[in-house]
Amino acid sequence: MNGWSDQGLWLAAVAAGAVLTVSAASLGWIISRRNHRAPSSGPSYQLELLDSLYNNSPIAFAVIDRQGRFIDINRDPSDLVGYTKEEMTGKSFATMVGDEFGELTRQIFQRTVTGEKCSQEIKIVHKQGHTIDLNIHTSPLVRRKKTIGILVFIQDISDRKRSLERIRYMAYYDDMTGLPNRRFFTNRLEEKIKAGNVNGTRLAVCYLDVDHFKLINASFGRDFGDMLLLQIAERLSRGVSEPGDLARMEGDEFAACLDFLKDEEDVKTRLDAMLAVLEEPFELSGIPIHITVSIGVAVCEQSTDDAATLLKRADTALHRVKENGKNDYLLHSGDMDHVALHKLTIQHEMRRALLNQEFALFYQPQYDLASGQIVGMEALIRWFHPERGLVPPGDFIPAAEESGIIVPLGDWVIEEACRQNKEWQNQGMPFIPVSVNLSMRQFSQRNLTGKVSDILEQTGLDPRYLELEITESMTMDVDRASQCLKELTDLGVNISIDDFGTGYSSFHYLKNLPIARLKIDRSFVRDIQQDPNDAAIVAAIIAMAHNLQLQVIAEGVETEDQVHFLRSHRCDEMQGYFGSPPLPSDGVLALLREKLNRPALPVHSYIRASGDS
Repeated sequence: MNGWSDQGLWLAAVAAGAVLTVSAASLGWIISRRNHRAPSSGPSYQLELLDSLYNNSPIAFAVIDRQGRFIDINRDPSDLVGYTKEEMTGKSFATMVGDEFGELTRQIFQRTVTGEKCSQEIKIVHKQGHTIDLNIHTSPLVRRKKTIGILVFIQDISDRKRSLERIRYMAYYDDMTGLPNRRFFTNRLEEKIKAGNVNGTRLAVCYLDVDHFKLINASFGRDFGDMLLLQIAERLSRGVSEPGDLARMEGDEFAACLDFLKDEEDVKTRLDAMLAVLEEPFELSGIPIHITVSIGVAVCEQSTDDAATLLKRADTALHRVKENGKNDYLLHSGDMDHVALHKLTIQHEMRRALLNQEFALFYQPQYDLASGQIVGMEALIRWFHPERGLVPPGDFIPAAEESGIIVPLGDWVIEEACRQNKEWQNQGMPFIPVSVNLSMRQFSQRNLTGKVSDILEQTGLDPRYLELEITESMTMDVDRASQCLKELTDLGVNISIDDFGTGYSSFHYLKNLPIARLKIDRSFVRDIQQDPNDAAIVAAIIAMAHNLQLQVIAEGVETEDQVHFLRSHRCDEMQGYFGSPPLPSDGVLALLREKLNRPALPVHSYIRASGDS
């Protein structure tokens, strides 16, 4: 050698993001030095630099010949690949490369020999048989303008690849069940929709929810709930054609893709099969657990449908299944979107209506069947919408229940009914109770008694002139209901059971709960003259209630024949259009004043006259 400056020395390092390349002359000198052949000349600092570079570089590099055989490597490779330097000398690089990267590596070496620098991630096979991820950079070794070999810089990226794979797994898979998550499923569904549009196949999306899963968590604990979800995931996986076709969306909700569908009947067949795998009981802590699921289904009908749209439709259908009693599946139909949007609109407008005082109370009189006297009023809510006019309660009460607006709305009803009743009393009207329906959400509140107490104190109404109506379903948790009702009756408020006979009828709660009276549901009263079964049910309810020292009121009374039947069976009170329709507060005031000024009449005439007023 004639000196490093004459050789056109160039070098760089692959460390901290930079790539190290060394001239053929320099590397030749390093190799010859290792073989105890000193160079002819050259500044000492350059020799020391190259010596340090060879022995201390943080990046491993190897020299291979034009045929791809190892000539030298700057560090002991046994930690990396399991082979010693001696074992690698003369060994073909290609024999160490994983099968899928063999041709790619050969092409890279060919390009490098022609003068190109290349960079590529590959896998090599360790001496013990497992694979290692490497990032290699190749550079030609040139001497006197001729490529004499290839310099390969080697960086082990196995840890980084594993970290990236873990990050990817966390981004696309559910950590507990190992199933794809919502993101993965949505992306895969998009691909399947596009493929279906090309090859003309149909697919459907199922959104599945485990019924009463919160009860299982509450009974066994979340760890056991997770174990159940794992078992459910395993069973559901049996019914899908490919692993990515089932995903855990969140909580106890799963989604599945059913592709290559023939017709709607094929959809139902597959859904039945999916439900069938869940019929066998699961086991938690040695206890067999039977579960049911609700499934909403959306079939891809149009080429414009996308994953988000299908999932939304399936979720909408799922909500409809839940509303209809759960433990079933339902295919999405066009009217569901309208219903869901209408419900959201109603919920938004109800919140506004509360602020704008668009709600009002009407009152329907309750009559004593023996005397014909008005003995109470039931408060009934009405909504006067600024654009749609009077909105029937059936159109907004279910939406209020579902959204939770029923709680502030119900609180307002109690307060307004108490205020109005106290006002009538101050105007000299009879002291009679006003009854208010409690919603399930209101009844479930821990501070219900405190709220009622505060309202009575603010309005000045004596507690005995407020009656709260609950449904039979609210008494299913007898311990909870008993405590709550005892607190209310200790306050002085009366309790009645509304719509008796249509729900969870049980002598147990009638015997143990502080209930003052039963209200016979209008569905039984309506046909007592035509249907002997309804007549028998009404007569039996009256007799049973009296034997339990409870009063009975029949609602929905509309004809004189119904009044005769109820009186003949000693029903205590009645409510319905035969007596009076629901009236606004000023109409009730007029009715009460007329009652005070009217001379005594026979019972039937009095009730009839009240209804005509």
